[in-house]
Amino acid sequence: MTETRERWIGDAGCALPGVVYLVGAGPGAADLITLRGYRLLQSCDVVVFDSLADDRLHNELSCDKIDVGKRAGHHKLSQDQINSLLVDLSQQGKSVVRLKGGDPFVLGRGSEEAAWLADHGVRCLAVPGVSSSVGGPLLAGIPVTHRGLADAFCVVSAHPRGTDRSFSFPAYHPQMTVVVLMGVHALQRWQQALIALKYPGEIPVAFVTWAGRPQQRTLRTTLEACVRDAATHGLSAPTVAVIGQVAALEAVPPYHP
Repeated sequence: MTETRERWIGDAGCALPGVVYLVGAGPGAADLITLRGYRLLQSCDVVVFDSLADDRLHNELSCDKIDVGKRAGHHKLSQDQINSLLVDLSQQGKSVVRLKGGDPFVLGRGSEEAAWLADHGVRCLAVPGVSSSVGGPLLAGIPVTHRGLADAFCVVSAHPRGTDRSFSFPAYHPQMTVVVLMGVHALQRWQQALIALKYPGEIPVAFVTWAGRPQQRTLRTTLEACVRDAATHGLSAPTVAVIGQVAALEAVPPYHP
C-alpha cells in the first residue's frame, strides 16, 4: 500500500526520523513561509539551507545547520554533493529539512533532489512555498495578471540548460506577462532574445530586487532601455524581472518589512 503524506509527518506537524522534507522558504521575509514548513523547521534534527532562505528561519534553531550556499555561480557544495548529503543524513536516522528559497519545484532543482532521494530509497515530502515568480512582483505591488491587461503569465529561467542554450520565451502576445528568474547576469542576452521575438521596445519592464527583505527595491523601465537602466542603477541579484503591461502597475503599495 502506498504511504500517505500524513504518515510522513508526526503529531502537530513534526518532522519524523529518516525523512527529508523539501521545504519552500517563500519569496523573502521569514514570515512568508508556510505553517507546515515552519513546524517542520522547528522539529527537525538538521536543516540544509540555501543562501536565499532568510537567515531568521534557521539562526535560532537548536538543530544542526548546514549551509550549502546555492547562488548563481557560487555553490559551497555541488548539486551531487548536496544529493549525497541528504541521503547520508536520512540514513543516519535524522529528520532533515532541505530549505530552499521560493518554491522547491519552481526552478529550484527540488524535483532533481526528490528523484535522487527516491532512487536511493529515502522517504521525501515536498512542502510548497510561495514562488518568487509571483511573490516577488506581488511584494512590489505588481500583479502578474490583471483584467484587460494580462490574462496569462509565463515563468522563464535566464539560465537555460539545453544544448543550444536558447531561452524558452513564448511568442509575443499583448496580454502575456513574462517573468524572468535569475536574469541579472544574462540581461543583455535575454533582452535581445525578446526583441528578436518581436516584443515591442516600449513594453514595460520591472525589476524587483531582494523581494520581501528590508532592502527591497523596484526599478521600472522598458525593454528597449532595460540594459542601460539596470547598469545605471547597479542592478544586482537576486532580482525578478517582469515584462508586460502589468509591469507599469502598482496595484498596492510595495511591501516593506
